[in-house]
Amino acid sequence: MPRADGPDPVERLDPVVLHHVVNTLGWRDLRPLQRDAINPLMDGEDAVLLAPTAGGKTEAACLPILSAMSGQGWRGASVLYLCPLKALLNNLLTRVDSYAQWLGRRAGLWHGDTKESQRQRMRTDPPDILLTTPESLEAMLIGVKTDHARLLGNVRAVIVDEVHAFAGDDRGWHLLAVLERLQRVTRRPLQRIGLSATVGNPQQLLSWLQGSGAGKRPSRVIAPASDGAPPASEVELDYVGSLDNAAKLIAALHKGEKRLVFCDSRRQVEQLGAALRARDVTVFLSHASLAAEERARSEQAFAEARDCVIVSTSTLELGIDVGDLDRVIQIDAPGTVASFLQRLGRTGRRTGSTRNCLFLATGKDTLLQAAALLLLWGQGWVEPVTAPPDPRHLVAQQLLAAILQEHKLGDQLWPEQWNGLAPFDRSAAPVLRHLVSEGFLDEDGGMLLIGPEAEQRFGRRHFIELTASFTAPPQFTVLSGRTEIGRTDPSVLTEERPGPRRLLLAGRSWQVTFIDWVRKRVFVEPVDSGGIAKWSSGSLAGLSYALTRAMREVLLGDDPPVSLTRRAVACLAEWRRDDAPHVVHPGGTLVTRTGNDVRWWTWAGYRANATLAATLPSVTDPVQRPTDSYVRLREDLTPAVWRTACEGVEAGAALTLPNVDYRAVRGLKFSAALPQRLAVATVATRLADFEGARAALAEPVRFHLGSSA
Repeated sequence: MPRADGPDPVERLDPVVLHHVVNTLGWRDLRPLQRDAINPLMDGEDAVLLAPTAGGKTEAACLPILSAMSGQGWRGASVLYLCPLKALLNNLLTRVDSYAQWLGRRAGLWHGDTKESQRQRMRTDPPDILLTTPESLEAMLIGVKTDHARLLGNVRAVIVDEVHAFAGDDRGWHLLAVLERLQRVTRRPLQRIGLSATVGNPQQLLSWLQGSGAGKRPSRVIAPASDGAPPASEVELDYVGSLDNAAKLIAALHKGEKRLVFCDSRRQVEQLGAALRARDVTVFLSHASLAAEERARSEQAFAEARDCVIVSTSTLELGIDVGDLDRVIQIDAPGTVASFLQRLGRTGRRTGSTRNCLFLATGKDTLLQAAALLLLWGQGWVEPVTAPPDPRHLVAQQLLAAILQEHKLGDQLWPEQWNGLAPFDRSAAPVLRHLVSEGFLDEDGGMLLIGPEAEQRFGRRHFIELTASFTAPPQFTVLSGRTEIGRTDPSVLTEERPGPRRLLLAGRSWQVTFIDWVRKRVFVEPVDSGGIAKWSSGSLAGLSYALTRAMREVLLGDDPPVSLTRRAVACLAEWRRDDAPHVVHPGGTLVTRTGNDVRWWTWAGYRANATLAATLPSVTDPVQRPTDSYVRLREDLTPAVWRTACEGVEAGAALTLPNVDYRAVRGLKFSAALPQRLAVATVATRLADFEGARAALAEPVRFHLGSSA
């Protein structure tokens, strides 16, 4: 692997590693990302490695870290490899372990499905690289069976795969907090290496990953140099009008090829899977409510088969290997450009093949969203990844978890557990006071201990509930004989419906034969058809300001730089001809009246509209759920009343946090350990978009109120 221009970083790799790269992997050279990562990672720098799916990020991290492990004589579990999904860990184990074995080292796997016998072996004889999730890492720290100092005390480097998937939600805050506590166990700074797909703010993502080390430790973003031209892609947008029509098209298209179809709900996955199976298509399903064995069977069969379709939610969006894939098909549209890039990157990996994606819109609204998303993609825009604000509920969780880990903490020294990282620092004192006053914690001689309320609420199964930062709605396990099929929402079992009760799960219909309400188990037997699929969603978010604005631009005439079928062209033309004049205007936002229904068409996204509805209570309808595109106004609105209401805000008055439905607070994990006002404030802050709201307020407003104005 010669280079004429200066010292070759490849020469720093351990000679045994380099030998196997050439002779075992058969690589003539390393990719630019892999080359660029060698020096900084071997020098101990923190880094984010940025590349598309299948860009060689795993090797870019592992080859230098294994070389450092060998050259510096690291012993014990010296490297943690963290992933957001158990399936991704399962997929990576063989590859990472094979690299470790080049040097006589080994990798081990520890997550919720790992057998206790395997965990016990690792406690006794730790692997050099431990592949795990942040939740399992937390369980190691607080578990009574694990000597965490022995198992984890030698950790020097942490590789966080798909780091952008953590950073955008509460699992990211949980990850950072657990890494700070791990750093207390190791008594040394941890080298932090994030592997990420393309994001809009990689430098901020790196600073976030560094936690308490931000600004103190050397760091860099490592990304392959681009020639300015994006990879060639074949992207097509079609309007099919229904999910059944999508199934007809998928069954007819690309026979003999391996197709991966993404849907953005479990219900849609099930319905499409059943429709394809009814058309004799070889189909496999993957989503979070299927049993692990069911998902594994699908993923294995899909990896080995040729003429087949796998229908998945975002579970297969991340780097799980699904073999030699020919086509990606998207039903409707994902919520972000970043998700689309991940999905597009599943194709085009074979030499001579091209990245491709076919969008099949099942409705007019989803066609508009897909066109807008592709418009943003064509402009090279990708969302910045930002952590959700004010994670007070996770501050409460971390206080409880740290005291479980240490058994007791000094009532003045507890912030040291997180090395000064906000918000787990002294600013958390109000949360701590509440935990003590409500009995979650006890005080004794200047020490904090776990209290009876925490034992009662979270103490089952050795406090396992404390290790997960997200709330999963209660689900019933579905069993056919002794075989677990997956889990279903309890509403499917309770809502009134004529005829026998039937479920749709794993793409098949099942008739309920018995329900064990106490143990939350449903026994079923297979039937030909008639099953219902339904899961409740805990999501509060709608579409972003940027995506909703792009929808407005499409209505005003902009087309995405992709192939549009005749059906898509006709549907967009109908949108623009019949609907657009009543909802968009090139000169600003629009206020319209239809009967008594008055709407302010902001096209600012759900969060900005929720903020506007709360900020302008004198003119907005108090009984409404804001949408992505409009805010409902009082039916007696006049332009004069509108101007009066807006004058105060334009004069510099503060915007108002959105109103919160108290039921939404229940979706906040550990909200029971917060004062009600702080729990509500946390949800309200996360529902707000002040920047988008200000942008909408700054635009001219045109009134189309008809004769009632």
